[in-house]
Amino acid sequence: MTTILEEYISKHSKSSARYDSGLALFPSGVTHDNRYVEPFPLYMERGTGPIKWDIDGNEYIDYVSGHGALILGHSHPAIADAVKKQIMIGTHLGACTEEEIRWGNAIKALMPSVEKLRFHSSGTEATLMAMRLARAYTGKNKIIKFQDHFHGWHDYAMAGSDNSVTGVPPEILNTMAVIPSGDLTAVESILQHDNDIAAVILEPTGAHYGQLPFDTQSYLTGLRELTTHYGVVLIFDEVVTGFRASPGGAQERYKITPDLTTMAKIVAGALPGGVVGGRADIIDMMAHRGNPDWDNNNRVYHPGTFNANPLSAVAGATCLELIASEPINNVADSMALQLKNGLNDVFSRLEVSGHAHGIASMIHVIMDDCDCDREICTMPHDRIKSVTKSQLVTSFKRGLVNNGVDIMGRDTFLVSATHSNTEIQNTLDAVERTLHSLREEGLL
Repeated sequence: MTTILEEYISKHSKSSARYDSGLALFPSGVTHDNRYVEPFPLYMERGTGPIKWDIDGNEYIDYVSGHGALILGHSHPAIADAVKKQIMIGTHLGACTEEEIRWGNAIKALMPSVEKLRFHSSGTEATLMAMRLARAYTGKNKIIKFQDHFHGWHDYAMAGSDNSVTGVPPEILNTMAVIPSGDLTAVESILQHDNDIAAVILEPTGAHYGQLPFDTQSYLTGLRELTTHYGVVLIFDEVVTGFRASPGGAQERYKITPDLTTMAKIVAGALPGGVVGGRADIIDMMAHRGNPDWDNNNRVYHPGTFNANPLSAVAGATCLELIASEPINNVADSMALQLKNGLNDVFSRLEVSGHAHGIASMIHVIMDDCDCDREICTMPHDRIKSVTKSQLVTSFKRGLVNNGVDIMGRDTFLVSATHSNTEIQNTLDAVERTLHSLREEGLL
């Protein structure tokens, strides 16, 4: 019997060879930590809609979705055409452009909490600026952050991460108050006893865009009430959930108005781009006022060579205008619900301990069962983290790849509006074949 690992190696000989080349160039042979997998990562060549192909010619139904950015699928014709036209007339004009106005208005049309905004080149830059703005606005120094919530890789964001903080000075980590998510009492206790809190930042659907969820509506409502009462800035990190949890993000889905919102991925039409938007009085901490004392000593400085560059601007505006005018989210959500229900049916029918949960077009698979409603998983977070690090989950990911399905990380399906009934059914068939292979190897 050929094992899952042996099949993976045999199907991807060119990727294996490219990885040997990569090892001579990059640390661990990769350019993104999430792409480091054993025995070697896949090297992709092209993508169209919900499908992509690797350099060995293998075809995949893609649920990585550009790390969440591709709600319109790969190579969407409208975005490709807009970028093609722009690249012929200028990729960087070293000045303001009309396209940045169009892009900004497209964001404001979908997110009512955004009164003003500023563009960046990534989600990491956006969360860094949001924290800096909150500190400048309040005159306070500390940020409350929740355990495992991901806000990029800058020094402040690394506090409470499930990754190493090597290289981050303790003086910076000490400005971050890290607490478990889902516990309003813990938040209130800090706010009561520490008057140096500038802001609370979180992923509004839970860590890793909902893999580690909480009782979303009541928790977000409570956070909004507490931060308002104590005069603390509430920051929603909607880098993944923005324009995916709903056209207006998690804040629109749950009817909660944050003070600041960080965005990336979908906001730039899957090109590099990030945004901080929100209350005008906070965003205007970056504004020039013509007052030398203010401008030199109080204003938050913000350069950035590629901020609102024309290519990202036209891609982002085109994408968001499509989301505003067409049922993009409805289609993606419908396909994701079909996938989630189908996954749970496969687990049940094959008597495998596992389940799928999630909201909108973000589906998480846990190779363990619980009695949750399959939207908000009630399994303890430590249990979820333990299960997702297991050898079973590693083999599940490899088995899906062998069967033509590529997922985000090791347990997440990010569905686009280009996935159809055909891709969903083929995915469920691939999952079933993978589970049979896991059982044959004695992993189930």
